[in-house]
Amino acid sequence: MAKVKALVLRTAGTNCDWETEYALKKAGAEAQRLHIQRLLERTVGGNNPANLFRDYHILVLPGGFTYGDDIAAGRILANILRFHLREALEHFLGEGKLMMGICNGFQTLVKGGLLPALYQNGAGPARDSGLPEVTLTFNDSNRFEARWIHLRACSSKSVYVEEGESLYLPVAHAEGKFVPRDDSTLQRLRDSSQIVFRYVDEGGDGAGYPHNPSGSVEDIAGICDPTGRILGMMPHPERYVEPYQHPNWSRNGLNKEPDGLRLFLNAVRYVKKNLL
Repeated sequence: MAKVKALVLRTAGTNCDWETEYALKKAGAEAQRLHIQRLLERTVGGNNPANLFRDYHILVLPGGFTYGDDIAAGRILANILRFHLREALEHFLGEGKLMMGICNGFQTLVKGGLLPALYQNGAGPARDSGLPEVTLTFNDSNRFEARWIHLRACSSKSVYVEEGESLYLPVAHAEGKFVPRDDSTLQRLRDSSQIVFRYVDEGGDGAGYPHNPSGSVEDIAGICDPTGRILGMMPHPERYVEPYQHPNWSRNGLNKEPDGLRLFLNAVRYVKKNLL
């Protein structure tokens, strides 16, 4: 039987690549970590960029502080993707494959123009219009926020999660405040069901700080592209893939399918159903 193959792309400052690789393997994928410099080396000598991601079905940009978050979180890695790997990524995504950006990876996808990739004038997704539709900026608290938070899945489009699901995951970021360019951009995100996750309180209702740790507009914690196959999220699903990782497991018992693992399982199931 064909294997679901996943690539975890890392670089200087990435620090969640091992956990992400583990999560993908636990979900049933054959996962590999690769430094972006090794990938860039393959573009030298006239190699066809379309072949760079040919062997993979899922591409994940994990969390961390790529290049020290100099300039802005995820900005340098985003520029590398945009100016050196854009053709390869377009080919990869054009084949109907999956991409996920977690925390710093989400920041990279946004600043690299891969999210939100809103449809424009009905002509299809504009993955890089040159003008940022949204950004992720400094938390309202002006400090690094690290805690477990509640999420509600809001999208009927994402392949990673079912609408209405509740999740409990950790966050760890200083630049996680989601801000759309204007009200019309926010409305288009709503209308196209691209808002995947919102921060909520214990009862599932929208709430302010600390439930929304960054001050994100409309409590937005994650979005997808118009196809539902590219996901960006600030919380860390790879940090809750084992029952013992839940902070209250000894009080509440063990969850046989940890909330974070569900996203990776759904990604693997999607590939098996649609790409193999």
